[in-house]
Amino acid sequence: MAYIKFDQSSKIYQSGAQEVRANDQLSFELQAGELTIIVGASGAGKSTLLNILGGMDTNTSGQVWVAGHEISAYSQQELTTYRRLAVGFVFQFYNLIPNLTVQENVELAAQIVPEAFAAPKVLQAVGLKQRAGNFPAELSGGEQQRVAIARAIAKKPALLLCDEPTGALDY
Repeated sequence: MAYIKFDQSSKIYQSGAQEVRANDQLSFELQAGELTIIVGASGAGKSTLLNILGGMDTNTSGQVWVAGHEISAYSQQELTTYRRLAVGFVFQFYNLIPNLTVQENVELAAQIVPEAFAAPKVLQAVGLKQRAGNFPAELSGGEQQRVAIARAIAKKPALLLCDEPTGALDY
């Protein structure tokens, strides 16, 4: 059985009288442990697909299954629990909390799950242990992106979704 399954999933936005189809009848399956990269032109619906898969948005029609559960049928409360416990998300624009230190940004994410990685361990893994006391504004774009990656990994998510995670990173 597939770990992720999209079955005729569409996301349609209304902009006045105009209809915008961000995703149109997507159908695909992914297995557990599979690394998948989604490529396409800007505006093709990649972020929309990730937001639906991550439970931050809902599809207009069709079904989306993750680990045998139809998340497209979840209530808002069920989606919140799903995001909290099962999904790690690396956002395209970092979404760090500016008045929290690097370590506090990672700890905040780790506090919402029962068994998280310790913030110092994750920060060491991404090469930022020495920057734990700094605020996001004191970091380069690449360092901020690594904090976002550390924050997502700290939750030990079953599903890690990354929206352009290497855009600001050097080798």
